[in-house]
Amino acid sequence: MRQRLSSEPDRYRGRRRVPTPPRSRYAAVVTSAFVGAGVVALGAASNLPDSKTIDPEALQGLSHNSSVATEALENRSGEGAASRSEDRGANTELSAEVSAEEVYLLPLDDYEFTSGYGVRFGQLHAGIDLAAPDGTPYKAVHAGVVTQSGYNGGYGNSITVKQDDGTEIIYAHSRRVIPKVGEQVKAGQVIGEVGNTGFSYGYHLHLEVHVKGTPTDPITFLRDRGVDIKLNMESVYAGIAAAEAS
Repeated sequence: MRQRLSSEPDRYRGRRRVPTPPRSRYAAVVTSAFVGAGVVALGAASNLPDSKTIDPEALQGLSHNSSVATEALENRSGEGAASRSEDRGANTELSAEVSAEEVYLLPLDDYEFTSGYGVRFGQLHAGIDLAAPDGTPYKAVHAGVVTQSGYNGGYGNSITVKQDDGTEIIYAHSRRVIPKVGEQVKAGQVIGEVGNTGFSYGYHLHLEVHVKGTPTDPITFLRDRGVDIKLNMESVYAGIAAAEAS
């Protein structure tokens, strides 16, 4: 055995494990192993010292089999990637739909907060007033089904949207309302126009929130759900809801 000289580089010093080949090269590695194993098997069976004497038909068969194996592996890899991509797309769409169903938004883009919830002139003012020019479109704060639409006594032209949990939101004193009773609306969908109908003083949107049949302060209710009327700030999912409503 040849003795290694001291000046000869140590091939084993600091040797690392060879990393596993990337997935895209897996088919090529398997194919090479497949062909090599076939050639060795033929040589051993025929006791031939030289690979040139191997039957050409046998080599052609091995080449064909290796091509089939390569194609099968590549197809399997491609199908797996496509399946994973489709699953991610489906999950993204589902998340967007769920977010849009749960989102709360501001009813108006531009308004002036003029009156809050509480006792006024000896009576409960059961909502809040948001002043805006006559005819300004207002939007549904949350998704739900319309249970009342049209003229409603002191509320004037109003619309009531009932949510899945039973909570009702009333939009009153409208110039006109758009959806009819029984229609489903989405958050951000235009459902009426600001007006001055019913027991009203000036053009504004009167907004009420009833939880289990009892009026509650819309400011507190909406703030707990990511919407701040006084700061004119709405949910982080506003973009998703607007896209769903359009």
